[in-house]
Amino acid sequence: MATRLEAFQRAYVNLDLLPLRNPKELAAFRVEYGANVLAELEQLIEDDDSRDRKTIFAGHRGCGKSTLLAEFGRKCERGNFFVVFFSIADTIEMSDVNHINILFAIAVNLMAKAEEEAIKIPASLRQAFIDWFAEKTQTIETKLGTEGSAGFNLFSIIQNKLKAEATVRNELKREFECKVSELVEKINAIAAAIENATDKQILVIIDDLDKLDLATVREVYREHIKALFLPGFRIIYTTPVASLRDATLRAMMITETDDQIVEMPVAKLYGKVAARTDQPVPIEDNRLKLCQVLNKRIAPELMEPEIAEAIVLKSGGVLRELIRLANKCCRICLRKIRRAENAEAITIDRAIFDQAVQDMRLDFEAPLGKADYQILQTTYNSFEPEDPKDQAFLDLLHALHILEYRNGQIWYDLHPVVTDLLKLKEMIDG
Repeated sequence: MATRLEAFQRAYVNLDLLPLRNPKELAAFRVEYGANVLAELEQLIEDDDSRDRKTIFAGHRGCGKSTLLAEFGRKCERGNFFVVFFSIADTIEMSDVNHINILFAIAVNLMAKAEEEAIKIPASLRQAFIDWFAEKTQTIETKLGTEGSAGFNLFSIIQNKLKAEATVRNELKREFECKVSELVEKINAIAAAIENATDKQILVIIDDLDKLDLATVREVYREHIKALFLPGFRIIYTTPVASLRDATLRAMMITETDDQIVEMPVAKLYGKVAARTDQPVPIEDNRLKLCQVLNKRIAPELMEPEIAEAIVLKSGGVLRELIRLANKCCRICLRKIRRAENAEAITIDRAIFDQAVQDMRLDFEAPLGKADYQILQTTYNSFEPEDPKDQAFLDLLHALHILEYRNGQIWYDLHPVVTDLLKLKEMIDG
């Protein structure tokens, strides 16, 4: 039988903040979530006969987009698509993302997936691709033949270089900034070779673009959206929900995608009217679903019965915040166990929950200034800011201090932990 320490260590590992992407994780932790959004993606991708359509997928950071996109990719792969799913965060240093290295990353990941699956691209064409990549990244440590393993090793090396070496990224930007069409031509040639070999259509899904800071998002999309949309196959790009509150950028995305924008909402725990009552009753389906997420990751005996619901309600309906708060609780318990005389009696109780909430509150408080507090106060009182296009508001929305909800109309509320912060400062009643 596992000791208390071992049980909490297992729960702590289960509460990793990374999305569920592989079948083993999904089998262990997947809860039916986002079915309507999944259906919308399926309709847009499968029912459109345009093979080069681009889709924008938006939502709050941590609302479950990555897990849902990974599931969607697997479903498409079982059908008529050759799917390349990759995280921009795993491919490029996030502080250095631009349209050139996004496009180059598409090319690298297309070839890496083809090599991984031993797609039978004609040898001369495959070697031409290998030589081109090697030349552009100056990656010829050894003479590369046409062996599958050699090609695959090259793309692994290039992926590592793209992630780790600023010089490689700078060289690519200098090389292709004025020659984007040449880069896109090579991408299309790789895609055509894969489609001919597999008799499947290409679908590329690029995750984690929503985790870029808003200035980079604007630079990538507003200045270079036409370049990003040049490849002649389907691509799903992610973006933060705050970027779609920029009227100019939203209009541009609607035009360039032919209105193929899918937004994943936060799981609303209270309706707008109920949210300000003294004892609001949570929306039962969403409450149960989020409790299910916790129950799959933490053994029931490790948590007092009412605490699971308390964690759910403090999450604001954001999956990542749910996991983050439960993770903090486990960390506190693990520290207590190591110095407790009766370690087997330790559970996540109200005192530990309150300490975890306090830690999270400090995380939210640290970056705030006077103007931010005024925006937060106004948003709490009115369910909307004075100016939804104000950059400070968009930054708070991006950082999850403010959450966007929908029920026939868009409205905003504070993250529950941020609400606690304003109550402590006596800026709102409570």
